[in-house]
Amino acid sequence: MSDLLRVSAEVAEALARGHPVVALETSIVGQGLPGPHNLRAARGCESAIREEGAVPATIAVLDGQIVVGLSDDELERIAAGAIKVSSRDLGPTLVRRAVGATTVAATMRAAEMAGIRCFATGGIGGVHRGHPEDQSADLAELGRTAVAVFCAGAKIILDLPLTLERLESLSVPVLGYGCDELPAFYTRHSGCPVPTRVDGPEEAAAVLSAAWASGSRGVVVAIPPPGELAGAEEIVLRATRELADVSGPEATPRLLARVAELSGGRSLALNVDLVINNARVAARVAGALGVVGRRRSRR
Repeated sequence: MSDLLRVSAEVAEALARGHPVVALETSIVGQGLPGPHNLRAARGCESAIREEGAVPATIAVLDGQIVVGLSDDELERIAAGAIKVSSRDLGPTLVRRAVGATTVAATMRAAEMAGIRCFATGGIGGVHRGHPEDQSADLAELGRTAVAVFCAGAKIILDLPLTLERLESLSVPVLGYGCDELPAFYTRHSGCPVPTRVDGPEEAAAVLSAAWASGSRGVVVAIPPPGELAGAEEIVLRATRELADVSGPEATPRLLARVAELSGGRSLALNVDLVINNARVAARVAGALGVVGRRRSRR
């Protein structure tokens, strides 16, 4: 294994034994949520994954290495201050030995390097409203990295129809987990139908296995959030108007922060709940994937 990749003993043993492992990102800790919500979400995800019999693998860049499977002290380092690291930033961050919180794109790449197939996050990035030229690196990474991303759809601050169109152009399967409509992060309803619905861990695992066997790379597994943010669309429209001139890496954190202000903090509580729910579902599907794999190997 590369000197640039450090996999914790627990994660390495689980992978060697064929036990289910679920990757987790750290941008939610470093930039996505303010304290104490950030650590509550991160620790809640790890606990939910363990409760389902899987092993969490929280990922970040520390001391010149991509670390897969953070200790709690290392998680605290990310919360104390970290730069945002997308896949394009991995090289410079490693060389400079910076403390880096990984986005969806960077976490996907690190997970694939370590041999992890399932990754849970809050919501993926996509095409920004009013700025179709501003597209998240998450989309391109989904087109080339063979990892399933369990999320509450794309963030509602984005242009969801265009994001789905872009995913289709990249041949990325989008699975609705128990739903026919793409969730929109803070709400179950976006008005955008998903191409495929799966019901339960076993069906999701079977579809993922067949997708990878037939050449697919990244797959989006879209899970409805456990609650609804009342007036979500109106709040997002106001935040988007107010920050219309903001683009680039800072756009999403600033928009989400403004949504939190306008919702009186209700969006933060829902964000924590939905990411933990996504982690729990990912762990169940990761376990079912192991069963599918063992069946295939016996044929």
